[in-house]
Amino acid sequence: MLNDIVMAEQEKMKKTIAKLKEDFSTLKAGRANPTMLDRIEIECYGSMMPVNQMANVSAPEPRVLLIQPWDKSSLKEIEKAIQKSDLGINPSNDGSVIRLIVPELTEETRKNLVKNVKKIAEEAKVAIRNIRRGCNDKIKAVKKNSEVSEDEIKKSEDLIQKKTDSFIKEIDKLIEEKEKEIMSV
Repeated sequence: MLNDIVMAEQEKMKKTIAKLKEDFSTLKAGRANPTMLDRIEIECYGSMMPVNQMANVSAPEPRVLLIQPWDKSSLKEIEKAIQKSDLGINPSNDGSVIRLIVPELTEETRKNLVKNVKKIAEEAKVAIRNIRRGCNDKIKAVKKNSEVSEDEIKKSEDLIQKKTDSFIKEIDKLIEEKEKEIMSV
């Protein structure tokens, strides 16, 4: 029973890490990456859709993204959505494709990106700790009903703490990797 609680909470922690990796992949780091556009959505056929579901997005060169819409009539909407986004890149539309030239990052921009990375990572750490707290609350509820022994309770609390520590270390490692990627010229 306690094992099930810990395993369920561990799954939530894994999802938090996956979300963090996804968030990191959408941050621009001076080179073109098709995942940069994953957060940009366009209204199409009455619903919001991400760019990658409306067009083929590729990086033919290190600092160029090429967007080829499957429906040429959506070209203007894609262009407008990119201009409104927080990417800070001006799209170039030639009538059939959109080109995005990712500018070189200045030292100041790199430092701001690193700050943003740390902020996003801190939010993930808080989420992990909240999951741990929720798990401990569930364990305490089981303890109140005295359905299991004190040793099992202690063992489960130690296990969830070890899991929390390992996920926090993984987040720290991800921060370090992303910071290195951003700061490398």
